[in-house]
Amino acid sequence: MTTADTTPPLRIGLLGTGPWARNTQAPALAAHPGVELSGVWGRRAEAADALAAAHGTRAYTGEEGIDALLEASDAVAFALPPDVQAPLAVRAAEAGCHLLMDKPVATTVAGARAVAEAAEKAGVASVVFCTLRFAPETAAWIAEQAAVGGWFTARAQWLGSLYAAGSASEYADSPWRREKGGLWDVGPHALSVLIPVLGEVERLTAAAGPADTTHLILRHASGASSTVTLGLSAPPGAAGVEMELRGERGTASVPGWAGAETAFRGAVDALAEAVRTGVQHACDARFGLHLTELLAAAEEQAQAG
Repeated sequence: MTTADTTPPLRIGLLGTGPWARNTQAPALAAHPGVELSGVWGRRAEAADALAAAHGTRAYTGEEGIDALLEASDAVAFALPPDVQAPLAVRAAEAGCHLLMDKPVATTVAGARAVAEAAEKAGVASVVFCTLRFAPETAAWIAEQAAVGGWFTARAQWLGSLYAAGSASEYADSPWRREKGGLWDVGPHALSVLIPVLGEVERLTAAAGPADTTHLILRHASGASSTVTLGLSAPPGAAGVEMELRGERGTASVPGWAGAETAFRGAVDALAEAVRTGVQHACDARFGLHLTELLAAAEEQAQAG
């Protein structure tokens, strides 16, 4: 005879009602056996009502709605533009809520630092959702390659066709993505793989490519170097994700992964584990700050030519 698990579900509220919230976060939270989706907040009441109704929870809107959702939640997940996310994450941490944030945490170092400091001061758990760190297939691959070591160099290309001619993606309507480009949107994904395998970035060189494309050359603490190409405007036939490591034992390429919703469930699990143990996940608000520092330095170099 086994004793039933009496651990109460983690009450997670969702801030945001856009495509990311509709397609990934709300479904993942509502279906998670260890989570109660405690509510959905949106800037537009009709969008919040529709998403909340689809997942059997309560809708919130307005400034007072944010406070009410924080009060009803143990943690909050964010599906908002980064520079809207950052001050609300500070507010949530100050209210005692754990944080499940999207990448990048912010597009300014000051904004990301405020989040990291607020989380640390409040003693709340935090996770930044960099997809490949939480998708089961790629998370296992990253851990394996970090344990092997001996890597000499790496090459990463993350090219989307979000802004290519003829694209009909609903994510193309995101103003912050259009303004900041692939460096900020997909750069965190690539860096979140390279850093745990090759070590901290000690030197960075950046240059602009066609459209929003950015090229990076990185020197890592292990002595290895890596090159990274990031963009959202590649022709559809050129789009894709490739990451290859080369070292003492040959080559290793990142495997495919099941999709964003499965990966997001992994991030929820990581947050719950951090809440339970009091041990922060490696991909926490402090790591999110570090990513923002690197991206801001790269942006400055690329713009300076």
